[in-house]
Amino acid sequence: MAQAWKCSGLRWTADGPVLRWDGGRGSALTWGKRVAFGVTEGGVRTCVGARGNACPIRAGVSGRSTGARCEECARLDRAHSVAADTIADDPRPYHVYLAWFGPGMTKVGITALERGSARLLEQGAVVFSWLGVGPLMAARRTEELLRAALGVPDRIPYADKRAVRAALPGSAAERAAEVEDLHARAVALGGWPDSLERASCQVVDHVGAFGLTGLAPAVGAVSELVAGGVVGGELVAAAGPDLHLAVEDGRGNERGDGKGVVVLDTRLMTGWELVPVGSGGFSVPVREFKAAKESAGVQDGLF
Repeated sequence: MAQAWKCSGLRWTADGPVLRWDGGRGSALTWGKRVAFGVTEGGVRTCVGARGNACPIRAGVSGRSTGARCEECARLDRAHSVAADTIADDPRPYHVYLAWFGPGMTKVGITALERGSARLLEQGAVVFSWLGVGPLMAARRTEELLRAALGVPDRIPYADKRAVRAALPGSAAERAAEVEDLHARAVALGGWPDSLERASCQVVDHVGAFGLTGLAPAVGAVSELVAGGVVGGELVAAAGPDLHLAVEDGRGNERGDGKGVVVLDTRLMTGWELVPVGSGGFSVPVREFKAAKESAGVQDGLF
């Protein structure tokens, strides 16, 4: 019987995306690599716990949950979280940033200075620029200032990000335009906290890092993994937690090569016991993008 593995999520490194496994091993992902795994027959998805601690009751969780936590562990995980606004005394400096995911989709956010641009890669930001750096509460006040004065949201749904990745403007200048405009409008506002040091606009473009150049439109996204299900495809791009896989779809796409691109949110992999597969099809539920149509030995990991 094949050794089962548990995925602990996708991490972005200087060399690209890496799937991490419980126990600390990692599988580096490169374009053209085959990503293939199965969910154990009769398997049940269990809660991943909170803040490095296992769920005490190994509660079952929904296959559609991207958090893979039971209600109690989810509460504990957010009980000491910058994202949930439950920390006010973190002494670390924080960056305020503008992140662009596609036309009309720019958000403002904050991330600890020590994390560098990791947070932007994790969110799938196609373009970003720093706005400033300062204490946590000053960064939070600046974030709220931009939301109120410029109508810039602090969240963009992942479904919206996925829908536009294959139809982004072709030039870096076009992709940078909205961030540059919002940056200029932001720094012109009054009311910035005195303790936040403003940063000049220096746009970073992740199209190359994500492999988005020439990306074919996705036909759908995996809605959940299921016991006994199989995922198999060629990695053509990755952004945030998402893998874009070219899979045999039985219909072909606009190139007539018999393949379509399906998006796999790797957060759906956590909590399951996964096993390697040598070959096979694609037998997990996929939600189609209808709107898009209209417009041996010890293994280091599963693959």
